[in-house]
Amino acid sequence: MTFLRVVFYYNGEFGERVVGNLLNYPGFCISCGEACTQCRSGKYSGAEDIVAAVEMPDPSTLGDFIDDVEPLLPRVPEADIAIVINVHPDILFGMLPRMRDAGIKGIIGCSESPKDMPLGLRMQVTRAAEELGMEAAFSKPFCAMKPDPAKPNIAAFLSRAMIGEPELEMVLRKGREGKDVIAAVSVIRSAPCGSTWFVAKRLIGVEKDDPHLHERISEAHHAYPCTASMDRDPEIGDTVLHRAGYIIRDKVEEAIRRAAPG
Repeated sequence: MTFLRVVFYYNGEFGERVVGNLLNYPGFCISCGEACTQCRSGKYSGAEDIVAAVEMPDPSTLGDFIDDVEPLLPRVPEADIAIVINVHPDILFGMLPRMRDAGIKGIIGCSESPKDMPLGLRMQVTRAAEELGMEAAFSKPFCAMKPDPAKPNIAAFLSRAMIGEPELEMVLRKGREGKDVIAAVSVIRSAPCGSTWFVAKRLIGVEKDDPHLHERISEAHHAYPCTASMDRDPEIGDTVLHRAGYIIRDKVEEAIRRAAPG
């Protein structure tokens, strides 16, 4: 697959998780503790793609508006894709011309809380990036991002990195009393934080028609844990955490419907 140079600009735990998930280094996921079976080991690694990961100032410490943003603008190395997570809007706007000059073709961002990149701001950044000749894609939450053929550079990155809206493949086998049981789960595309791998593992041995399937998915999603906000977001009419939970639940159900018997 085509080599893509990626640069991260982030602040906070969620950004650290996305970087760690893409690197897929040993010991990144510790959710299973001593029961770890190295389910992710050797499956992928973005280490050769990431040219820089820059920790940015916490936006909450900078105020709503920055009068002179120039001293806060980081260096932008030559790259193809920029991922921005929890970066102050004024800094992000100031970085756009530098990103263009560095050869960046696509900017990816997300909103994991109601205050982080609201809809109006996402639209403004997208428009400004496109005016500079760059693709831009934002989603709330990050695990809602789908590859868009109209944005081929970003779509190519999501495919190579195996992140975005989760996608699973399953194999079923007959269990006790002839009931279909989930025998194997493959992660085709994971939530950017990596939680899909943990949910997939926790589904092994579960009956396809288990009346508590939704609860099992939710428990695994929370146990990873998902770091999306639990504050109600007026844009989506729910919490971002719940929205992320509905996404993985729907994707598990889709995979079960498509599953081949073992």
